[in-house]
Amino acid sequence: MWVYTDKVRELFNNPKNVGEVEDADGVGEVGSLSCGDALKLTFKLDDKGRIIDAKFQTFGCASAIASSSALTEMIIGKTLDEAAKITNQDIVEFLGGLPDKKMHCSVMGQEALRAAIANYRGEKLPKEDSEIVCECFGVSEKEIVDAIQHNSLTTLEQVTDYTKAGGGCGNCHERIEAILQEIMGQAGAEPKPEKPAKPRLSNIQRMKLIEDTLEKEIKPSLAKDGGSIELVDIDGDRVLVSLRGACATCAASDITLKHYVESKLRELVTDTLVVEEVSP
Repeated sequence: MWVYTDKVRELFNNPKNVGEVEDADGVGEVGSLSCGDALKLTFKLDDKGRIIDAKFQTFGCASAIASSSALTEMIIGKTLDEAAKITNQDIVEFLGGLPDKKMHCSVMGQEALRAAIANYRGEKLPKEDSEIVCECFGVSEKEIVDAIQHNSLTTLEQVTDYTKAGGGCGNCHERIEAILQEIMGQAGAEPKPEKPAKPRLSNIQRMKLIEDTLEKEIKPSLAKDGGSIELVDIDGDRVLVSLRGACATCAASDITLKHYVESKLRELVTDTLVVEEVSP
């Protein structure tokens, strides 16, 4: 599905600093298993205030593991002030790049580092007082604003790639678009033109377009990771599918369905579609 750099493959196959630092000075936990990605970062300081040990535990994809491993390598030997300057883009650069759809893994690393430093200093993270915008993935307004400003994001799709916000039910899309417009307006950017409405499709046209999108766009991408998908039925706006191959046993299959399959069908067919997995 995605093309990974040699560095990402190396750190996925042989991650460094896996585990938990005993009697850690700082602990940062972000994400959740229900959202498909979770990361715990721990570090230990020496008597001069430098990080002498850092370890991670993560539940996620190859990009999440590689990003977490890279982060630990990057912060060991640094003071907390030096480590705090590390951004998700620094992690991406260390890895030689990440696929657009996996940028949220680097952001998760940056957030875990911030949380661990705040934990050591006894500080509260700004996002803890921020409104939750995306209920599906528990993403706050502060996290969305930070991702937009630090990565120069301009579209809803980019915000989803970097934070996962908007990758589920879609109820928060309007709010995310409003945040984008507000920030772009403050920066003096031209307001983003509204997307042209998709042409109205007959039921037969829509069914054919769903089938074509699955066959020509989605299946080839899943096949690159040893997976596949079969269309079972179409019931109104419900697209019933069955995952096959590696996708059927993947722990993050729910994320694949919502964040990739459903998003792609909404993009290319109609934004009211809902993808559901059923038994073959």
